[in-house]
Amino acid sequence: MFERRVTRSVNVGGVQVGAGAPISVQSMTTTKTADAEATLEQIYALASSGAEIVRCTCNEVEAAEGLARIVPRSPVPIIADIHFQYRLALAALDAGVACLRLNPGNIRKEQHIKAVASEARDRGVPIRIGVNAGSLDPDIEEKYGITAVALVESAKRELGYFEEVGFDAVKISVKASDVRLMVDSYRLLADTVDFPLHLGVTEAGPPPGGILKATAGIATLLNEGIGDTIRYSLTADPVEEAKAGRQLLEALGLRERSSLDLIACPSCGRAEVDVISIAAMAQEALTELHLPIQVAVMGCVVNGPGEAKGADLGIAAGRKRGHLFVRGQVVKVVPEDQMVASLIEWAQKIASDGVEGALAAADKSAAAEAEADRAALLEVQGDDVNQSDAIVELIRKR
Repeated sequence: MFERRVTRSVNVGGVQVGAGAPISVQSMTTTKTADAEATLEQIYALASSGAEIVRCTCNEVEAAEGLARIVPRSPVPIIADIHFQYRLALAALDAGVACLRLNPGNIRKEQHIKAVASEARDRGVPIRIGVNAGSLDPDIEEKYGITAVALVESAKRELGYFEEVGFDAVKISVKASDVRLMVDSYRLLADTVDFPLHLGVTEAGPPPGGILKATAGIATLLNEGIGDTIRYSLTADPVEEAKAGRQLLEALGLRERSSLDLIACPSCGRAEVDVISIAAMAQEALTELHLPIQVAVMGCVVNGPGEAKGADLGIAAGRKRGHLFVRGQVVKVVPEDQMVASLIEWAQKIASDGVEGALAAADKSAAAEAEADRAALLEVQGDDVNQSDAIVELIRKR
């Protein structure tokens, strides 16, 4: 594992951010905050999909009133997103939010910023300085352009105001829709301050492109040890943001697996089944079990079990049969049309009895049957079914 950047710790309604705490997933509601019931419904959906902190817009008095009804009933801490009116930040604090998000490019009057910071200080509520490349303070943009330096200078100016009133419960983001600018900005910020950082590529757009852009920026920084909380800013149902964020952290080994991780081979000349359709059916069926398990679907029995031996459970196709394996050990051979059903059965077995219990339930003859199938396919197909060795020889002759 890479070494994470050392930061201060900020408590967001009971969720620790920074100082080595687990990286948290955030998202933002798309409902009208004034509609407390609709917003709460979305917050619960986000929480069940992996969001540990949720942000709600507070753009009008009615929204602040909605927050007063939402906060006591929310399963996760609520951040109020403040746009231009500093008085709404004060109202959100009255509503009991766990954190504020202020954009330095939108609220620019020093006395207003200090008033909010002072009130947050007295209440013990943290603030995220949310710098956005698309809404920089005009004088900073004029001096530095839309650059990493400009984004960091915007955050530093806000920090200066906070310091003057003795407020330091801060986390910071310097988001941009341009991935390279976003990465450069966070790298510079990480070298400049020791506050925890909230990562995101703003306005990433709809999936799949939005997920690719967000992942490119967020994962790059996480792999450098930078980042303490993340959000995918997608033009989609925010539940997709929460799922993507959770899946990324699990894929990077930064959070324990909490749901299905299905891996599958891309198929090749050895494939004995339609890997794409089998994998899709397995994904749909196993997702409904809500098990934190890694499952592999492989197209052939020659290389499949070995390549996926790290999976908790897997199946490989050969000679119209499926070789079911647990942690690389074949436990059962089933007819091709029972492959997905068998995966479900053994996933539940692992959930109830553990890996060792599942291995103990293996069919005694399964390993020998599987090896016979593998040997037969090797005899027919050969070691090099894709004829790569022959192609290499052809290339060498040119």
